[in-house]
Amino acid sequence: MCGIVGFCGPVGDAAVLGRMMDRLAHRGPDGRGTFARPDLGLFIGHLRLAILDLVGGAQPMWNEDGAIGIVFNGEIYNHAELRAELVARGHRFASDHSDTEALVHGYEEWGEGLLPRLNGMFAFCIIDLRRGELFLARDRFGEKPLFYTRQRGVFAFASEASAFRCHPALRLEADDTSMQKFLACGWLASPRSFHRGVAKLPPGSSIAVPFGGEPMAPRSYWQFRVEPEAAWTRRSDRDLTEELAAQVERAVRRRLVADVPIGVFLSGGLDSSAITNAAAASVPRGRLETFTIGFEDGSYDERESAAAVAAHLGTEHHERVLTLGNAAELMSGVLARMDEPIADPSILPTYLLCRFARERVTVALSGDGGDELLAGYDTFSALGLAQVAARCLPRGMLRWLRAGAERWPASDRNMSFDFKVRRALGGLVRPPEMWNPAWIGPVAPELVRELVEHPLSPEELYEEPIALWRSRPDLSVEERTLEFYTRFYLTENILFKVDRAGMFNSLESRAVFLDNDLVDFCRRLPYAFKMRRGRTKWLLREALAQRVPSAILERPKKGFGVPVSKWLRALPPEKFDVPLPELRRPAARAMVARHQSGRADYRGALWGLLQLQALDASQHEREHRV
Repeated sequence: MCGIVGFCGPVGDAAVLGRMMDRLAHRGPDGRGTFARPDLGLFIGHLRLAILDLVGGAQPMWNEDGAIGIVFNGEIYNHAELRAELVARGHRFASDHSDTEALVHGYEEWGEGLLPRLNGMFAFCIIDLRRGELFLARDRFGEKPLFYTRQRGVFAFASEASAFRCHPALRLEADDTSMQKFLACGWLASPRSFHRGVAKLPPGSSIAVPFGGEPMAPRSYWQFRVEPEAAWTRRSDRDLTEELAAQVERAVRRRLVADVPIGVFLSGGLDSSAITNAAAASVPRGRLETFTIGFEDGSYDERESAAAVAAHLGTEHHERVLTLGNAAELMSGVLARMDEPIADPSILPTYLLCRFARERVTVALSGDGGDELLAGYDTFSALGLAQVAARCLPRGMLRWLRAGAERWPASDRNMSFDFKVRRALGGLVRPPEMWNPAWIGPVAPELVRELVEHPLSPEELYEEPIALWRSRPDLSVEERTLEFYTRFYLTENILFKVDRAGMFNSLESRAVFLDNDLVDFCRRLPYAFKMRRGRTKWLLREALAQRVPSAILERPKKGFGVPVSKWLRALPPEKFDVPLPELRRPAARAMVARHQSGRADYRGALWGLLQLQALDASQHEREHRV
């Protein structure tokens, strides 16, 4: 896990590169490496968090004749198999077991054809001196970030866009359309970023950039698609249960390979319990370390369930509690370090979880992706009722019901009844293609219209989810919802959050459920094995039977919710004052007052304002320092 950064063009030198690298120092505290060709205007940097081959893994790394080099962020879990195949083809390796060197020789042997062969998480830049170009690529789900821009004749890339502030030819300015989409959806679909003229390389894509020239169009080498195998409906439940269990175990074993200590994030839910169970089978009893974050509010707290799983599996368990005081201390500092806004307030407990796990380990396994691939969210339980309501109730009645629900007193409890009803009706008043972004988005389009000077229509705010929905008429509502969560919520929200929380603490997080083989199994698995008799993640529950306490299998899902509504009521109103010209400050202040008085629940809008305010203040502070 590392940070990568570089630029090519007529402006900039080694000192500029050094400042850009300093901005990413938290991503790689164990080493710095650079490559400079002033005659080409080419400057590349790497910051290393040493995980594998601690002695021989320094970067940039080159092939035998020095014509092809790489800076790489991530982990390749099948690097040993690739190395063996490349050695058989005549390649000579200088390192003992570096996964980075497998990429260098793999690109030399297969070029762009290397990408479909990789099982891992990665963002890398190949320096191809033979062809006179840079070749950048990103993993299938975008676990590792990669931003790029071309301004004033300079092409630049970085693991975090904030590094661009350190280059004299580059500017980071908030994009008004992106700001509205962030408020409405809570995430920004690649290639869109929060900043004008800056793009995120889409997951599963690559891009070639000639030295000193214009970037070519990104090319997709993989995209997640739900493609259920009809023939699997005739396979026995036991057969598929055993295959899923075996897939999880193999994925965990691949991610236990490292030259540094490894632990597991354990919430006590199905996904983290499955991973802990598989990891415990490969680690001596009492040697596996697990980590949990809890809350004072019992409706959010999962420590009891996590402790039960840890005791059952014999792990060395650690827990911390995030209090209102902790949250207030963390909030401004964490949010100001984000290079893009994040609508997910669980960034705070995730940050704290990573910080205290880093006291004992350098790598942690996570359950990210399980809910999206196996239908684990409450949404999937409610889809049947939602379709009935949409068919039987006129849209006007649904709008009337929604208006009434908005007048109910707001509760601060996790997934309270009033919160669920308001969310459900907020989606049902719209066409089905808008349900999912409306259900999880922090700010309804009507509130966005109140908050900004030049509001977009709901169709514009939700254009990417709408396009995805319309592109798959062959799928059921449930299967299209799976694609929505996996293509947008997972890749653009969850993985973004986990990368930043981990890297701010120099900790690597490995998502077990995003293993290539496990993903392929899940996307081909018919929906009846994911949701059955109202039980989410049915097949995973079956696979865990007899492996974890039965109470874990039956307990309702909590998710990694945080008591943000209560936290926001305790903050001074000026914390939400965002001086961006597109925002209507009187409307924002009125929302703050209504939420803090308990007359309304605007947690999503207020968290969004808090994030925008932190980013704006951080930008002005850095510009002043420069």
